[in-house]
Amino acid sequence: MYLPRAFHETRIDVLQALMRDYPFATIVTHGADGLTANHLPLELTGDASLHGHVASGNELTQADGAQVLVIFHGADGYISPNWYPSKHETGREVPTWNYAVVHVHGRLRVVQDKAWLRQLLERLTDRHEASQPKPWHVGDAPEDHIENMLRMIVGIDIAIERIEGKFKLSQNHPDANRAGVLKGLAERNGRRDAELAQLMQQAEERRRDG
Repeated sequence: MYLPRAFHETRIDVLQALMRDYPFATIVTHGADGLTANHLPLELTGDASLHGHVASGNELTQADGAQVLVIFHGADGYISPNWYPSKHETGREVPTWNYAVVHVHGRLRVVQDKAWLRQLLERLTDRHEASQPKPWHVGDAPEDHIENMLRMIVGIDIAIERIEGKFKLSQNHPDANRAGVLKGLAERNGRRDAELAQLMQQAEERRRDG
């Protein structure tokens, strides 16, 4: 990944926060047929591994021991040059795109242990159902149905070897331009504009704290 110094994020707590906030990831593997990408939610366990599951027919079930690249995508959005005060002064600005991503390099292990899988499913559903008025739990389904579902999936355990992050959030612009971007995002109020603005504000706070 191309990593200009201004956008290179190395703080592990910041990287892990994005991985937890945006758990739907892309797993890239390289096999006999070339590069393959699969998309699934992953759970960051501590700071050493990622856990998930796939259908038993998924090609990842044949990738035991493989080196993988996992990509977590944070908020992103188009940035108009009209939002920069400097554009109105000089005209010397162009459009860009702000975004935050985390790349995880690791080794994949296939898990077929039913107890491991059930515990994973319970953790995932409890986490993602927490905001529901009446959260659904794995135990709410008939036991024979759960057992049948467990036979149809395989666990994925990725041992983390290296993490790198790119947070392109207008850090290369002066304060007035960054403020203009925040104002533009608030006025546009698109699908992820509030989330992108929050990432920018957090980056600014970290910069001020040194």
